[in-house]
Amino acid sequence: MKLAKLFAWLPGLLALAAALATALPPGPVRGFDMDRFGRTPVLEGGRVKPLDSVARNALLMIRGKQGVPFEGRQLGPDEWMLDVLFRPEAADAQPVFVINDPDILGLMGLRQTADRYFSFDTIAPHLQEIQSQAMAAQALESVQRSRFQNAVVNLFDRLVLYNHLENSVQLADSPGLFAELQGLGGPQSAERDRSLAEASRFRILPPLPGQSPDAWLNTGEALIAAASGTPHPALVALATAGAGYHAGQPEAFNRGVAELQGLTANLRPGALRHARSEILFNRVQPFYLGMVIYVLALLTLFASWLWRRDLLQPAAFSLLAAGALVHTAGLVSRILLQGRPPVTNLYSSAVFVGWAAVILGVILERMYRKGFGTAVAAAAGFASLIIAHHLAMEGDTMEMMRAVLDSNFWLATHVVTVTIGYSGTFLAGIIAIAYTLRKHIAPAPDPATTRTLVDMTYGIVCFALLFSFVGTVLGGIWADQSWGRFWGWDPKENGALLIVLWNAIILHCRWGDYIREKGLMAMAIFGNIITSLSWFGVNMLGIGLHSYGFMDQAFWALAWFDASQLVLIALCLMPRRFWAARLN
Repeated sequence: MKLAKLFAWLPGLLALAAALATALPPGPVRGFDMDRFGRTPVLEGGRVKPLDSVARNALLMIRGKQGVPFEGRQLGPDEWMLDVLFRPEAADAQPVFVINDPDILGLMGLRQTADRYFSFDTIAPHLQEIQSQAMAAQALESVQRSRFQNAVVNLFDRLVLYNHLENSVQLADSPGLFAELQGLGGPQSAERDRSLAEASRFRILPPLPGQSPDAWLNTGEALIAAASGTPHPALVALATAGAGYHAGQPEAFNRGVAELQGLTANLRPGALRHARSEILFNRVQPFYLGMVIYVLALLTLFASWLWRRDLLQPAAFSLLAAGALVHTAGLVSRILLQGRPPVTNLYSSAVFVGWAAVILGVILERMYRKGFGTAVAAAAGFASLIIAHHLAMEGDTMEMMRAVLDSNFWLATHVVTVTIGYSGTFLAGIIAIAYTLRKHIAPAPDPATTRTLVDMTYGIVCFALLFSFVGTVLGGIWADQSWGRFWGWDPKENGALLIVLWNAIILHCRWGDYIREKGLMAMAIFGNIITSLSWFGVNMLGIGLHSYGFMDQAFWALAWFDASQLVLIALCLMPRRFWAARLN
């Protein structure tokens, strides 16, 4: 018995050990100390972050991945950023731009093949035509653009981002920052410095003593200031690092990076400590690890339905618990790094919705011990983290808050509470989906297990109603403080109200005996549609105080999701013998 319990918890312990191993520091430095370079703090997007975060976010936006295969090896984000900053001729040859649209390939005179990644050198001869097409498309509302127009705008935006990165420390055609320092004061130098100041994506030089904490400078601004005064003390260190990397001299590069970080530690020690913490978070990638562990938990659970349920079902639960711990650690790390409650934007809401659903699933599994809590929790955690992964491609996930949302109190009360309501409604829908699939797939469904699934769904709907109602009321109070009215029929407010009303309708229909087992489950699945429209749909309407812009890919993903839920509702309402008769 003890051996069986040990085996059950062994997979979860191994998963946690693997997660902890990713947090170990890198080995001894051989050659260029890229890890230290990645820890360099910069100001970008309104917040101080390590260069590693800038590189990862940029690669996700440009390529959709955090690495670049080139010449038989994989370039990490920090090495890619070094090439972009100090060896642009090498970076331009690397295949970082993903192009899927056949009309854009035709515009460039390229054939559609399995290889979807292209270098800047391949695209460069067609820049003028791409810019012309993008400017014409940008004059239209996003909902009016064709597929090609949306694709060409997206490509042009990524090219602009790449151009800004290449001109963030020194101009792409510059012989180096040392040459810029030596040419200070000349008319051509002044013009180049202004171009560099305007093109730079981030500010890498920390504020001097007595200056505002936000008074970071990019190299162009520092060169302009140096022409009429004393150069920033970190300019020479940065120039040394750049010259060393371009010349292939690790010693000079490492010395320059060490000097730059030493000066930053003296001027802004808090920025360097924060950068170290964030780069550890980046290296561990807890949400990616959590996603992998949830998949392993699902596969183990599926295997338990075929063989040795007594051993594999507890093992699946141990993996779920390990995934929940990793997920929780990532969530807490984001809170500490950002100094904000867990939900601040669409990305963090996806992470939090999944986390809350997993915790509820863990509780359900401990209560009923039938495996279904593990199944729905692992599925919800995996699905939410997949959504978050795709949302991360929009840019920095720890972006600065919009002014109207800049309230930790209301973010910690209204936003967290209403998001827990989202989690509960989705979890009830997922349990109902499990009920539907089991009803048509299982050879002989056990009535006791069916009753358990119904009870789970009913209880979670009650939970979701409570939190969605309280969260909506708190949102009204916040709206009254921010905009001077408790309720304004904003699309987001209407969506939140629909969730409350739908959960209430489910319970009233059940209490009034208007629905029974199948009706409860079908209505719970329809709750997924209402919640998805409130969560994502209103953000794409282009109107209202909570709209963050139309996203074509998200629109179609949402449409397919809602269509799938309608199909599942139809399956739920069909009698089991309907399929059995056709299979026989």
